[in-house]
Order: sequence, then C-alpha cells, then structure tokens
Amino acid sequence: MASATQRAADWDAEFRPRKTMYLAAAAAVLIVAIHIGVALVLKIRNTGVNFRTSDQWSFVALGLVFAGLALLFTRPRLRIGAPGVAVRNLLGEKLIPWSQVRGLRFPAGKRFARLELPADEYLPVLAIQSFDTDRAVEAMDTARDLVAKYQD
Repeated sequence: MASATQRAADWDAEFRPRKTMYLAAAAAVLIVAIHIGVALVLKIRNTGVNFRTSDQWSFVALGLVFAGLALLFTRPRLRIGAPGVAVRNLLGEKLIPWSQVRGLRFPAGKRFARLELPADEYLPVLAIQSFDTDRAVEAMDTARDLVAKYQD
C-alpha cells in the first residue's frame, strides 16, 4: 500500500461524511464550553477541596484534549482516481492500488461502506455512512461507477 499524498488533480472524486462532521464539531465546542464553565465555578464556593488556578487551567486543557479527540471524527475521506482508492479513517490514510481493489460495498444493516480487498479482507470506509441517508446513496452510486471504470 503506497502513500496517499497525491495532487488533487489525481483524484476523480472525494467523499466525506456530512452529518458526522457537523456533530463532531458541535460536540467539540460543547466539550470545551462545559470544561471552561466548570473551571470557572471550581473556586466560587468552598467545598472542602482546595482548587487552585492551575487546576482550573488543567481542566480547560483536558477539555481541549477531549475536543481534539472528538474532532478526529471530521477526518474520514474517500478519494478515487487513477492512483487507486485512498481511504482515510480516524487516524491514518491508506492508498489501495487498483490491483488490490475487489469492490466497494455497503452491506445491509451496516453503518459504513467497505472496500473489498483480496482474501476476504475489507477496509471500512467511514467517509460513506448510513447516517447521511440520501447523500450516502449518491456517494455510493458515484463511487461504484468510478470503481467499475478503473477496474475495467
């Protein structure tokens, strides 16, 4: 599997989840806001625990870390083009050459599409999710057409 860093012109199509990206961004903002709010009220009243300013800043920093983790859900992307199929999920991106691609499926009852590989292996494609409903259907139609184009 090669590196997926290619020029944008090398790709015929790019797909990303829409609703999950919005929810992850909203969750990140909410997490930071709650942590800031709690940090502000830590020293308002004496509860028997001695909170310091450093504890407040630590709480805000912890909120930023959790928000960063929530933002990982904005990363999924699927790109299809002449170099192959590039799948980026939460942490990494893989470029699958056309010789390794056996198909793109969205199994009934599943939440994500998957890229079929040799030896009954598959790679989840978080960029196309059932949560996106009609947009996911359009993305699968386009992606399947491109896979068929390059596999011939």
